[in-house]
Amino acid sequence: MRDFRSRPVPPIDGRCDPAFRALRDAFADNFALHGEVGAAVTVVAGGRVVADLWAGLADAERRAPWQRDTLVNLFSVSKALVTICALRLVAQGALEVDAPVARLWPEFADAGKEDVTLRQLLAHRAGLAAIREPLPLGTALDWRAMTAALARQAPWWTPDSAHGYHSNTYGFLVGELVRRASGKTVGAYLRDEVTGPLGADVSFGVPPREHERIAAFVWNGQLPYAGVDLATLPDEAALRYCAYFNPPGVSGESGWVNTPAWRMAEIPSANGHATARGIARVYTALLAALASRGLDGCRTLIARDVLEHALVEQSSGYDLVLDRPSRFGLGFQLTQPERPMGPNPRAFGHFGSGGALGFCDPDADVAFGYVMNDMGPRWQNPRNRALLDALYASL
Repeated sequence: MRDFRSRPVPPIDGRCDPAFRALRDAFADNFALHGEVGAAVTVVAGGRVVADLWAGLADAERRAPWQRDTLVNLFSVSKALVTICALRLVAQGALEVDAPVARLWPEFADAGKEDVTLRQLLAHRAGLAAIREPLPLGTALDWRAMTAALARQAPWWTPDSAHGYHSNTYGFLVGELVRRASGKTVGAYLRDEVTGPLGADVSFGVPPREHERIAAFVWNGQLPYAGVDLATLPDEAALRYCAYFNPPGVSGESGWVNTPAWRMAEIPSANGHATARGIARVYTALLAALASRGLDGCRTLIARDVLEHALVEQSSGYDLVLDRPSRFGLGFQLTQPERPMGPNPRAFGHFGSGGALGFCDPDADVAFGYVMNDMGPRWQNPRNRALLDALYASL
């Protein structure tokens, strides 16, 4: 275990309402106590930005300071963005939650998937949490290759009989339906229909001209590619291995996350890029939709009834992929005792590897974005937990 107790605290930039000083202190302590390298956090409470902070270092050489507009890879925080795109299309009548996926994507009916629905994809119940067919390094950058492999893939379990986190397949599965329903890639749809109108600095597929403001991600340790014979693994082990390492690089590991090719691609389970401010802006728009109120003249992101339906629990309990409890509505992670998003039962959003988090809490009228560039604990992360505890102590 790394010991960070002697690490100095870098200058904290941005602004923070005095009532939320505890949050600023917790943000600073993350650098001193929990090994934070570079990070940002934004909180909107009651429709007002009460904290917008950033600090630390953004480059691999640890010389360039984090800036107000620094982007960073979000990992699974990205899944909520794909979800929003799909739910917006549901609200517009272009997608149906309980229609078979194969109605829009005929090739998907292969291997016994003819009855799998969008609901099952969104709730991680479709049995398509991994691709068993070995795929070469770099395939994750090829949308057509990934979606074709998923169309060929047989479910790992009987759809809707259990749930398991579709860690790297979720974005391709739901994103392909977004593409077929809208005629746009998921990155273009997100930009044109969601983040562009909101003025939120969030995207899939970052153009090269923007790469200079992307923070390098610090990933301590390499994850395995070679030496695994999938044919010899039992199904349970093969499922978990393939979910994260097939194709190699699909999780962003072993330096892939910092390559121009990764940044330009659309890998919507894992490679959204954003500022904390951008993530908080998106969740502020979701709060506005739930409250049927406007947001700075922007159109409603998702119809209230569709969004409320998406927040009804669909999957809960033991997760076949994560080997621990998880809880989902339609696409969004729901708060759970083992990893709460604050104390209130209606909080929803999505965590990302290393501790990143975007969520909102309708009961507290709070939207929250936290991004960072050091791979901390993926499950119960002390950095985001410290920020959440300080936030709710300040309300």
